[in-house]
Amino acid sequence: MSLELKIQRTKEVLAEIERDYSPAAFANSFGVEDMVLTDMIAKDFRSIEIFSLDTGRLPPETYDLMQKTTEHYHRKIKVYFPESAAVENYVRINGINGFYESIAQRKDCCHVRKVEPLKRALAGKKAWITGLRREQAPTRSDLGVSEFDKDHNLQKFNPLIDWTHLDIWTYVSTYKVPYNILHDKGYPSIGCAPCTRAIKHGEDVRAGRWWWESADHKECGLHVKPETTLREA
Repeated sequence: MSLELKIQRTKEVLAEIERDYSPAAFANSFGVEDMVLTDMIAKDFRSIEIFSLDTGRLPPETYDLMQKTTEHYHRKIKVYFPESAAVENYVRINGINGFYESIAQRKDCCHVRKVEPLKRALAGKKAWITGLRREQAPTRSDLGVSEFDKDHNLQKFNPLIDWTHLDIWTYVSTYKVPYNILHDKGYPSIGCAPCTRAIKHGEDVRAGRWWWESADHKECGLHVKPETTLREA
């Protein structure tokens, strides 16, 4: 499928969401995929809310892009933070960088800093939108365009699910979309600063995320395996 047709199809999905699943929200983590969706939503689907989760440990480059995005699109982005008491409790028990010690401690940190704020961000919504792509990771290979998210009791949409790496960057170049400069420094996937590194030539695109763990469970808990898939890409 050509990029032009993928763009058309993605916009059709966004139009459906805006029409049939309002209020809906788009979770923007400021990776390049999310900037593609930000460009489309900010230009043509302005009733879809855009929000982001500030874990408190994001790279400076991500904060710079947050500000640049707001100014570029003249669009406010709602930011959700973790509960301070929960962060303090995690650090008191595990230490400031306790997530390196075990998968359980890492997932606990993700829960405090990401999963719980996401629940607040999605409260009252009928749908949420992500920039997930099948090509990104083994854990995402069987995702569909639309799935029912039982955990949050709403519809979850992945409009870019069948886009390739080349598709994404061709769109960014063509439409002059702002993006995180860490992508130019070998970071194909960007999360919290302590849990993200640049990758080496030939490494998997997710190799820089939680690099001390095996690839088959490199998720933070935001994107659990759906119980029901309603539409296949």
